[in-house]
Amino acid sequence: MALLHSCRLLTAPRFAAAAAARASSWWSHVEMGPPDPILGVTEAFKRDTNSKKMNLGVGAYRDDNGKPYVLNCVRKAEATIASKKMDKEYLPIGGLADFTRASAELALGENSEAFKSGRYVTVQGISGTGSLRIGANFLQRFFKSSRDVYLPKPSWGNHTPIFRDAGLQLQAYRYYDPKTCSLDFSGAMDDISKIPEKSIILLHACAHNPTGVDPRQEQWKELAATVKKRNLLVYFDMAYQGFASGDINRDAWAVRYFIEQGINVILSQSYAKNMGLYGERAGAFTVICSDAEEAKRVESQLKILIRPMYSNPPLNGARIASIILNTPDLRKEWLVEVKGMADRIISMRTQLVSNLKKEGSSHNWQHITDQIGMFCFTGLKPEQVEQLIKEFSIYMTKDGRISVAGVTSGNVGYLAHAIHQVTK
Repeated sequence: MALLHSCRLLTAPRFAAAAAARASSWWSHVEMGPPDPILGVTEAFKRDTNSKKMNLGVGAYRDDNGKPYVLNCVRKAEATIASKKMDKEYLPIGGLADFTRASAELALGENSEAFKSGRYVTVQGISGTGSLRIGANFLQRFFKSSRDVYLPKPSWGNHTPIFRDAGLQLQAYRYYDPKTCSLDFSGAMDDISKIPEKSIILLHACAHNPTGVDPRQEQWKELAATVKKRNLLVYFDMAYQGFASGDINRDAWAVRYFIEQGINVILSQSYAKNMGLYGERAGAFTVICSDAEEAKRVESQLKILIRPMYSNPPLNGARIASIILNTPDLRKEWLVEVKGMADRIISMRTQLVSNLKKEGSSHNWQHITDQIGMFCFTGLKPEQVEQLIKEFSIYMTKDGRISVAGVTSGNVGYLAHAIHQVTK
């Protein structure tokens, strides 16, 4: 008993000391941050024991068995790297030269005047997010006309913190019409025509995330004319070239058209989706300049920005992408494989609508096939999403966005049945 009493006497001061230490901590004022909405969906999915459960929240491609997919051309590029026993030396600050040049050519087109004249600079970035942040920091330091960046409403969730944390101000323009689950083109044009001159506007080059709603080519032309009239700086985010339609040229059409119209854009690229290099973090940031001399000055300042951020970019993903893009046989194989991924997603959209009709749904689901890319805005309401989760173990974000890559020929019927049950 005496021993127990002495232990209590010893323990009490320890607790008091620990509490005092917490109170005097440098970080006692730091609050718990909110959970990431998509990661939260994944965690709930993992805990679910239903054998029919579906995770439609994750933005990563899956094959028709629901498994992660590594492209054959990627495996071959990796084998080439291994066979050559390449070193692990640092890359230059701007990245792997063969990779950045091939990335610019892929985006701009081999016959692009801007590409052939050398009036551009491309630096390697840490996938799409890192490339966007390079651009945001560059704008914060050197774009003196405005602090305002206009994003489509809605836009990819990470766009807001990327630009905000770089010290820019976020504004919005109308883009998506939830009533029709399609592009609010008149609203977008009305808002864009009123954006103050010399502001920054962000455009999704293809496969708009999260809606899957893209302008048609005639609409892109009208957008370009308005942007040019307002003298806006255009920042294109192109995360899905080739992955949206299966055609790299079609998916880059808007970027190339704007440049042809004399609009000197800036551009971020990612190889996460179209080459499946998610964890390799391969991306690029490009600035179209007035001439080659200006491009050299911009490049020098981009390197100064990058140096204190991460010194130099990762090596392996850039090597893989570079080998694929610069080796004719591998590039040809990649174009077939990326079209295969795009076609599977397009097929799942068609099958989902077909199965909804078979279920007897009287709703118009055409927006599912009209939209493009990995994501689809289903039009489901938050309470319907909640019902899908609770009753059918089908997980998605509360806004009704689904990753079509999570749909397979084996579960599309179950998904259609569940959607019909909560919408009839």
